[in-house]
Amino acid sequence: MTSKIRWGIIGPGSIAKAFRDGLKGSEHGVLAAIATRNPDRPGLADDFPGARIVKGYDALLADRDIDAVYIAVPHTGHAEWAIKAAEAGKHVLVEKPLALSAHEADAVFHAHRKAGTFAGEAFMYRLHPQTAKLLELVRSGAIGEVRMIQSSFGFNMGKFQPQHRLFASELAGGGIMDVGCYPVSMARLLAGAVSGKPFADPVKVAGTAHLNEEGTDDFAAAVLTFETGIVAQVSCAVMANLDNVLRIHGAEGRIDVPDFWFAGGNRDQGLGRIDIIKGGKTESVSVNESAHVYSFEAEAASLAIIAGKQEFDAPGMSWSDTLGNLRVLDKWRADAGIEFSIEKSSTRSKTLDNRALGGNQGVIPKRSIPGLSKQASAVALGFEDFRTFSSGAILLDAFWEKGGNVFDTAYIYAGGYTEKLFGEWHKSRGVREEAVLIGKGAHSPLVYPDVIAKQLTQSLDRLQTDHVDVYFMHRDNLDVPVGEFVDAMDAEVKAGRIRGPYGGSNWTKERMDEAMAYAKANGKTPPQALSNNFALAEMLDPIWAGCVTASTPDFKQWLIDRQVTNFSWSSQARGFFTDLAGRDKRDNEELVRVWYNEQNFGRRDRAIELAQQMGKSPIHIALAYVLAQSFPSVPLIGPRRLVELEDSLKAFEIQLTPEQVAWLERG
Repeated sequence: MTSKIRWGIIGPGSIAKAFRDGLKGSEHGVLAAIATRNPDRPGLADDFPGARIVKGYDALLADRDIDAVYIAVPHTGHAEWAIKAAEAGKHVLVEKPLALSAHEADAVFHAHRKAGTFAGEAFMYRLHPQTAKLLELVRSGAIGEVRMIQSSFGFNMGKFQPQHRLFASELAGGGIMDVGCYPVSMARLLAGAVSGKPFADPVKVAGTAHLNEEGTDDFAAAVLTFETGIVAQVSCAVMANLDNVLRIHGAEGRIDVPDFWFAGGNRDQGLGRIDIIKGGKTESVSVNESAHVYSFEAEAASLAIIAGKQEFDAPGMSWSDTLGNLRVLDKWRADAGIEFSIEKSSTRSKTLDNRALGGNQGVIPKRSIPGLSKQASAVALGFEDFRTFSSGAILLDAFWEKGGNVFDTAYIYAGGYTEKLFGEWHKSRGVREEAVLIGKGAHSPLVYPDVIAKQLTQSLDRLQTDHVDVYFMHRDNLDVPVGEFVDAMDAEVKAGRIRGPYGGSNWTKERMDEAMAYAKANGKTPPQALSNNFALAEMLDPIWAGCVTASTPDFKQWLIDRQVTNFSWSSQARGFFTDLAGRDKRDNEELVRVWYNEQNFGRRDRAIELAQQMGKSPIHIALAYVLAQSFPSVPLIGPRRLVELEDSLKAFEIQLTPEQVAWLERG
């Protein structure tokens, strides 16, 4: 790496000019170019003297004479251009907030993790010497035990301007995203300092806001509660002049920091005054810093890049710090009822980096499933943990582009939201005909035949389709004759609302045999699929009431003999093959109850041994085992992050032999 990092700027606004001036005071960074979609813009050359003017952001990313990019476009472009920069091999410093949500930021970091490039969130106050001095005072006990933090950042735009970036929903406007992120980041920084950590995440967040006609916040407030008992009150505004004072209340006094965000000054200079109020007296200290306030983050980012680091050192915003901050903003927004129009399926029809969804080809192979007319991916995706379209679409898009086309939904998942999410996703992407959609209904306590049609009607409405490709009874009810369930599902097959195999989820082999016999004897469509737990580790006790495992030797042989497809849930034994488990680790009640016995630990030991031989991890061996069965076996995977998805798919680099499968089972 060169001794000076050659910076390019995307977006020539006011914050770009502040960073420009910060680079002037940086020893290891220099402004080389400014990218704009309008290179003939009046005054541009005067605003950025000495910098090459590049037409278009893509051109800047392709420029070999640029090492790093400062992204200063509106909030809605942060994730897009940060990901594109990683793909171009460029380091980035992204104006706050780094993305619109923690899920988006995680996707940005995933791109930079793979590229080996630096990515940082530009909270310039974090690198100013005033912050270091403040942390020193708190840690030294200058005001005793810290008990409460009050922090605000607000200004008054005077009138509502629906098209302005600070108000427009399509531009992710409002105070929470623009300035609320500052007091949240400060509260987390201080709460961490008290505990001797770089930052701390609150255990509880409760937020509210006053919304305008765009549905964005004019002013807002939240309370953050930390594990140590510290309570932080944070507030922000774009339509109210707040005091913009940071107050830290301790057992023996308090610390006031006026206009903290600019170190008591402005974007050019802040001397950094801190008032310590104790025993009726006020002592003011100052770092007397005359350098440009943005020079410190410009230098810190440049030095990190030269050192080969991918993230800031504390008190700069590390990746974990940024993710924690955005999770608080996500909760604050959710409490206030804010979802930006740019996040909705009607608007977000492309991937996070603004591409049309790619083809359904990748590392995940396709296979034939008995009773299914289309090819299905070798693994199915479960995604019931997502609660917004914008967050879930990131994972769904990635799974699709890796070759995955089997999606697991159920009437009960997330109170119906999982079905709604998939419906919005396939509609916006236009992939319904290629997708294999699993539906499930009649979960406890409503496990009755007459429930199936009613719930399927609701499910199809949420899913925005007229059929599912695979359907399962979610539980069984032994008090109901099995023929009544077969009749109910056969009716849906004949109506065209189930167009592939159906069967039971958490059904015993005896009930499946009975259902098959009834169907044959009465001219009904027979069940052809099952969705039971199946994993290298045998489930000893049901994870949830009514669950059934197919991992026992006799059930496995039944699957082989019948060639029934099993869509295996908890196919990787819910962490048993990771460092969460171990003979001496008994703090996780579920792991201990469900998986701990010597047979399973023996299998885990052999998975570890084989993984070491293959240069993989035991979790990859566990998934490869489920894929390597001599009956149709489709494991369900439930990654929450892109890094987890890609890690799971490493199992496809493993082809276990029948001998290895037998050895894993029995040694």
